[in-house]
Amino acid sequence: MTNLVTDVAETVEANPYSAAISYDGNEQTYEDFWERAGQFAQALASCGIGEGDRVGIYLPNLPQFVTAFYGTLRAGGIIVPMNPQYKAREIRHMLGDSGAKAVVSLADLVPNVLEVQDNTDVEQIVSVGADVDGATAFDDFLAEETKETVDRANDDVAVQPYTSGTTGTPKGVLLTHHNLAFTTRANASVPPGGFQVSDRLIGTLPLFHIYGMSVVMNGAMYSGGTYYPVPKWDSSTVMDQLQDDEITIMFAVPAMFNDMINHPDAAEYEFEALRFANSGGSSLPFEVLERFEELWGVQLNEGYGLTETSPVTHANTNDARRKGSIGQPLEGVDAKIVDDNFEEVTRVERGPIVEEEADLQDITGELVICGPNVMKGYYGLLEANEEAFTESDGKRWFHTGDIGYWDENNFFYIVDREKHMIITGGYNVYPHEVEELLFEHKDVIDAAVVGVPDERRGETVKAFIVPTPNADATPEDIKQYCLTNLAEYKHPRQVEFVQELPRTTTGKVQKFELRNEEE
Repeated sequence: MTNLVTDVAETVEANPYSAAISYDGNEQTYEDFWERAGQFAQALASCGIGEGDRVGIYLPNLPQFVTAFYGTLRAGGIIVPMNPQYKAREIRHMLGDSGAKAVVSLADLVPNVLEVQDNTDVEQIVSVGADVDGATAFDDFLAEETKETVDRANDDVAVQPYTSGTTGTPKGVLLTHHNLAFTTRANASVPPGGFQVSDRLIGTLPLFHIYGMSVVMNGAMYSGGTYYPVPKWDSSTVMDQLQDDEITIMFAVPAMFNDMINHPDAAEYEFEALRFANSGGSSLPFEVLERFEELWGVQLNEGYGLTETSPVTHANTNDARRKGSIGQPLEGVDAKIVDDNFEEVTRVERGPIVEEEADLQDITGELVICGPNVMKGYYGLLEANEEAFTESDGKRWFHTGDIGYWDENNFFYIVDREKHMIITGGYNVYPHEVEELLFEHKDVIDAAVVGVPDERRGETVKAFIVPTPNADATPEDIKQYCLTNLAEYKHPRQVEFVQELPRTTTGKVQKFELRNEEE
């Protein structure tokens, strides 16, 4: 049996003294990294945590994330990655639903875990960065001995990230060992010559997100390259690192690339070692792509993926690219565009199509995916699983909820996202979650949240509020209220008070009218 863990074990054996992780001027060899992962696995076992048990990782991009990730897999456990921007109310469901028995948390975030611990199965909290009451410091938690890796079947769950549906209720996504191994191997073959031992990959994408975890971190560990974790995005810091550390591969979201091209000293930077750059998470503006390539002479490719597909399904490559396209399916992945009857939509001869010159309704449909990268299912949600998949021609197709078209060369193009989801800077924001919080405010009688155009982020969050008759709150008060209770990227950057919301006769808010007001 081979999976991601056995793949990385082979890499460690072949390159024990190569740098696996480089952070803050310190390097960790593959031998050192694997030993610490084994010590973490042994520590979990000493706590009674083993096969099939969940371990939450509540950290920014740090070396300890990598250790805890592979240590949990070596112990036979399942990782529940948690966004370090989340507050207590946001992690309560993730920990409660998953049944996580342990959490590795940044010291500053331990109070959030303690606040919800009584409503969960969490027995062990491990802190990173400082000693905290109620938690064991990371280095103290590590066992003196290493644990032999527990064998797990390919269809055993390895990671359980949480994503939200259109209802906004977080759903656990069951990604197997085979899902991770397939995606890591397939994506590592996308750059010219594939990922190499000599490659240096910068970790700008957050590790709690499957994009940063599976593509960048796992890609580096699988290939024998060096992973450079970046805890917090700052364009100046990252651009310095790209230049000074001679980074060779960069994956990021469009907002990050946009920050780079708009940096006041952009033209002064030289990224001579950078050989491959890829954008995902949301649509890449053509202007950003063109300016990036003009400044640094590096081809910027766009790809596509979802948490449920672990994540990458499509990619443009240096040898096969269509600007405006998400690329072609990875080898081994099937994809097609279907209509409401699950019949294939006719391909266009060549994309991209100028929308003014074609009726998109005639050429578009829903993108559906089938392949070894597609999730096992949503955790404990039978109805959601039935809605997410369609059995056809002996295959199990996943509904992405994204609308697009395809051409005769098998390039795919996305024209719209899920009906109400907001994608801001590569992060998914589901209006229902923000609306639920707004409804809890004493001065709010009605609320609706939509995405509006934003030059940097692609979209940003806007809230329309119907205040109570004697409301004292101002738009700034509403923004601060949301900032206090939600991750920063979810809070409405725009708040507008209105007398009423446009509704249908059945009482549903007509969000398209609210969005149209902003266009």
